Formats: sequence, C-alpha cells, structure tokens
Amino acid sequence: MENNANVQTQNQQTTTQNGGTPTKFCKNCGGKIAEKAIICPLCGCQVEEMKTTNAAPQPQQIVINNSNSNVNQNNIGTVGGRMKNKWVAFWLCFFLGYLGAHRFYEGKVGSGILYLLTFGVFGIGWLIDTIILLCKPNPYYV
Repeated sequence: MENNANVQTQNQQTTTQNGGTPTKFCKNCGGKIAEKAIICPLCGCQVEEMKTTNAAPQPQQIVINNSNSNVNQNNIGTVGGRMKNKWVAFWLCFFLGYLGAHRFYEGKVGSGILYLLTFGVFGIGWLIDTIILLCKPNPYYV
C-alpha cells in the first residue's frame, strides 16, 4: 500500500508538457515547473537541494590576525596635562575674572582674549567659571 502511494505521488510530481519536456509540480505553490528547476520561477521558493559537482568540497581558508599593535594616544583627563592650583585660579577669577586673568593662567589664551574684550562674557561667563573653579579638585590639570 505504501508502494502504491509513492508511485502515485511520483506520477503526480513528474509529468511531461506538450513539447515533451519533463516537468514537475512545485512543493510550495503547486505550479508546473521544469524537472531540473531548483528554484520555482512562480513563487521563488527552493524546490530541491543543489547538486554539487565536486566530489570533496575544498575547505575554506581562514586567516586569523591577532597582532594588535594599537597604542592609546589619548591624554585627555590624565596627569599628562599641566598642573594648576585651584586657589590661584579661583582668586584670579574672583578679582580679575572680567579681564580673563584665570583663563590666561590656565593657558587658554583664546578664551582669555574673549573675556578681556567682553568683560567676562558680560559677567555670565565669570560667574559660571567661579562656580566651576570651586568644584574642581586641587591641583587640577589643564
């Protein structure tokens, strides 16, 4: 009984078209396709596994490169900067902050000139810098 079912399924799956080309039915959509088709042109699903012509597949070459020679060049926030005293910067900011003296002390010449020309960025920058300097550790690095 099982043999009859296999023969009947085989007959349903493989037939010939008018031109004599052997066809089969797609397992997914049921449409007629060529017997040698691996992918159904109607639904795009894979009907069969691809047959390989090589007797033994070649192993893929794997290259492992573990030579990490990267060196961290970042010196931001490390001891590599110039050490400055918190209280010297604070008193310069408190008395001469509108002239940017504390900025020149830290080596920030560009913002020092800006503070000099705008009277401590109209007093707002002076006030913010005073609060920031009070929160910094002693000594701090610029």
